[in-house]
Amino acid sequence: MRMDAHQHYWKIERNDYGWITPSIPLLYRDYLPEHLAPHLKDHRLDGTIVVQAAPTVAETEYLLSLADSDDTIIGVVGWLDLNDPNHRTHYERFRRHSKFVGFRVMIQEMPDANAILEPHFVEALCSYAEESVPIDLLVLSHQLEPLAKLLELVPGLRGVVNHIAKPLISEEIVEPWYSQMQDIAKHPNIYCKLSGMVTEADHRNWKPEQLVPYIRRMLDLFGSDRVMFGSDWPVCLLAGSYDEVVDVLELALPASWGQNEREKLYGGNAKEFYQR
Repeated sequence: MRMDAHQHYWKIERNDYGWITPSIPLLYRDYLPEHLAPHLKDHRLDGTIVVQAAPTVAETEYLLSLADSDDTIIGVVGWLDLNDPNHRTHYERFRRHSKFVGFRVMIQEMPDANAILEPHFVEALCSYAEESVPIDLLVLSHQLEPLAKLLELVPGLRGVVNHIAKPLISEEIVEPWYSQMQDIAKHPNIYCKLSGMVTEADHRNWKPEQLVPYIRRMLDLFGSDRVMFGSDWPVCLLAGSYDEVVDVLELALPASWGQNEREKLYGGNAKEFYQR
């Protein structure tokens, strides 16, 4: 099974995507399965993991309803508010849907990333870790220190870092991002999505060779068994086309990689991580 392990769908009239405004006209429109279908066909992808784009329970319900009628949606990563005492109730309801595969923790949106180290937050993640629930981790490069501490407190967490933790590619900054990702990669249950990189570069002037070193560092740290291809479509369109996202990833792959490694990158690892 070949899959895109990270993309989004949204319907603007639902009005829970606060970050998508008319000031971003390229994104301020509906993006639905029929719009992505040609790209999946072009790249011989069987389907996708759709990831939440709004911090609402209602959006997760909406994505699951889309999944009911579209075979290309292999799984849905929803949203839970771990500060809500009822988060477990929502999780139990979501998990009854055959295509619900886990939830995303949006550390990126936290004013202080140390909030993930609060006792109630750690306790909640420990409970989900005991059940091997797949958890996406949306984190910025300057928030990696709290994440590393969290993984020490919840060593069994089954997680995947989104967008290689958004290093400052546009400024060509590598440290301390790389050293901190070394600490993250030491945890065998943590994976990395090779996604969202073009939008961390200069949207109008990025060149593939600027992204390649960042990708190769992640390949060195996580190896072929813990990396996933993700387009981050349609957000990626702010900086590049679907084809360009695939092309830059292909450029960065080691010459030594054969069919086996590629199959893991383009679906095998996501299938295992999300238990599909």
